[in-house]
Amino acid sequence: MATIGVCISLADLSPVFRRDMVSVSKKLKRNPILKSFAVSTEQPSTAATATATRRFLEKKSSSDEGAETIRRVDVEESESEEGKRKSLKDYFDEAKEMIRSDGGQPRWFSPLECGSHSPDAPLLLYLPGLDGVGLGLTMHHQRLAKIFNVCCLHIPVKDRTSFTGLVKLIEKRVRSENSHLAKRPIYLVAESLGACLALAVAARNPDIDLVLILANPATSFSKSVLQQTMSLLALMPDQITSLSCMLSLMTGDPLKMVMDNVVKGLSLQPTVEELSQNLVTLSSYLPSQILADILPKETLLWKLELLKSASAYTNARLHAVKAQTLILCSGKDQLLPSQEEGQRLCRALPKCQTRMFGNCGHFLFMEDGVDLVTIIKGASFYRRGNNLDYVSDFVPPTTPEFNKLHKDSRWMSDVTSPVMLSTSENGKIVRGLSGIPSEGPVLFVGYHMLLGLELIPMIPQFMLERNILVRGIAHPLMFYKLMREGVSADIGNFDIIRLMGAVPVSAANFYRLMSSKAHVLLYPGGVREALHRKGEEYKLFWPEQSEFVRMAARFGAKIIPFGAVGEDDIAELVLDYNDLVKIPYIQSFFEKLTAENVTLRTDASGEVANQQLGMPLVLPKVPGRFYYYFGKPIETEGRKHELRDRKKSHELYLQVKSEVEQCLAYLKEKRERDPYRELLPRLIYQATHGFTSEVPTFEF
Repeated sequence: MATIGVCISLADLSPVFRRDMVSVSKKLKRNPILKSFAVSTEQPSTAATATATRRFLEKKSSSDEGAETIRRVDVEESESEEGKRKSLKDYFDEAKEMIRSDGGQPRWFSPLECGSHSPDAPLLLYLPGLDGVGLGLTMHHQRLAKIFNVCCLHIPVKDRTSFTGLVKLIEKRVRSENSHLAKRPIYLVAESLGACLALAVAARNPDIDLVLILANPATSFSKSVLQQTMSLLALMPDQITSLSCMLSLMTGDPLKMVMDNVVKGLSLQPTVEELSQNLVTLSSYLPSQILADILPKETLLWKLELLKSASAYTNARLHAVKAQTLILCSGKDQLLPSQEEGQRLCRALPKCQTRMFGNCGHFLFMEDGVDLVTIIKGASFYRRGNNLDYVSDFVPPTTPEFNKLHKDSRWMSDVTSPVMLSTSENGKIVRGLSGIPSEGPVLFVGYHMLLGLELIPMIPQFMLERNILVRGIAHPLMFYKLMREGVSADIGNFDIIRLMGAVPVSAANFYRLMSSKAHVLLYPGGVREALHRKGEEYKLFWPEQSEFVRMAARFGAKIIPFGAVGEDDIAELVLDYNDLVKIPYIQSFFEKLTAENVTLRTDASGEVANQQLGMPLVLPKVPGRFYYYFGKPIETEGRKHELRDRKKSHELYLQVKSEVEQCLAYLKEKRERDPYRELLPRLIYQATHGFTSEVPTFEF
């Protein structure tokens, strides 16, 4: 089976996707959905709780665990607020409503804005951190609701349930849900203290299909600033103490100075005075009264003791965790050493990946630039069944997600001014992609540039011009973390590729894409072509035996051969694989990297069977231009029986290969006549005609 190859450049040159969100600074109109959540509790409510929730409409829902009391707020949604991402202000407003007359035991609630999920959506249980309110995903509820059934845990301010008690409460809900829907995963999204709870539940229930999404786990509590300052916090005024738990929401020199003073171990009295003074200054940025209500002094001290026991309990049971786990680590976490802890947990857990957020603080889910749904999709962590189906479980990128991706990669299009040519049904070559069939299945088969550079402008252009999502068949190294330790690449670098719908190479995935009538991108040359050696540019390394023809014919797919040239105009290959393996350390590194990744084409012969992985050394040039030529579609409709014959299918395979070579030859010849092949003429043209204008090219 063919493969895209490495495509390292797209991942390395484009930053890990994160939505650009502008924090709402102006005063917002009061949101009528502030109290929009349904509450369920497995314990009898106290009189105080009953009084406080008299505005709720009560009804019963039965389960094998017994009847649960459900209270819902009957409110009318505002159209002006629909679809708007909430802000930190919304969190504080909603938290204020929830804790106004808080009481009773820990309980579950479902935000009403999360009530429109699809019937087959998996359950997502949110486990809060230090605050315990359960609204940590406020800024993500609307997007999560489209693909999950969301339910959140609320721990009342005065509750003193032990860590093991909380674990048993969550475990009870998990087991109940699993008994009803055993074929669906249960997501535990948690932060800080909640991450310890999630890991503990996973350790106690290794046979339940759990997916853990953990932000800044508190398993590192023994190494944290909080551990070192517990006794100090006990001496501080009540309101000041409540603010300390929210310090990492803030960034800048005042905050850093506060935390540095504590870490340096200054004498107790000066530290208390300096810490109090700085916190009072910072309090002007925060709704201090709400914070004091959420985490009064006695509650904060209780939570710190809870963290201490949670960390010890969880660390002792990490070996029993078998759940699929994604750990999100903040680089500016002032409370916990989160990045170091993420790496430690990734080594300790067998099915674990990490994602780093260098500029974020402890409360990651409240950062404006973080989008949880995008993170889950990009990491290929979203599935509706026991096993991930890369086709049926795929959630296409939203417009904001695509715009962010395009913004990050647009520089390549700007500097290379790509020329894209396609062929209409009558055989006429046209500029642009109008010759590409809008209806699938369509199979693009072409040449893989060095490092997959051609993908950076090509994939977004299909979306912009034709609204076509091209789904690539890619090397497994972009998807799988190895079970054993080694030197494999960080697959987080390939989140963008997975977000755009790439799937790991396999006959099953190829079949599913064709059956879904997708536009599929296939590079028969794979890794060998993308990591070619000196003097091998524009040379095809295809298997001798045909691979894709009969599958395309089975679904009547149109096969579009294409070529792309321009790699020699933007980069020079200085040291290739053959040069680098002469260096002992690098040779050992490449051998381990190759050995620890999935081996492809074990039955192939010739150069295409040479699947060694190794990053060549390239030097950039003054950018030339990229050229793409998509040939006339080759119809396979009605040829299913004909192409079952190996000889006939091989003839078509050789025809496609020949046409790809002709596309490359055509572009290499024609670009010599392009007056705008070099960067300077293009810049002059755009300076006189506008930088958004399309730069002309050769006649065709």
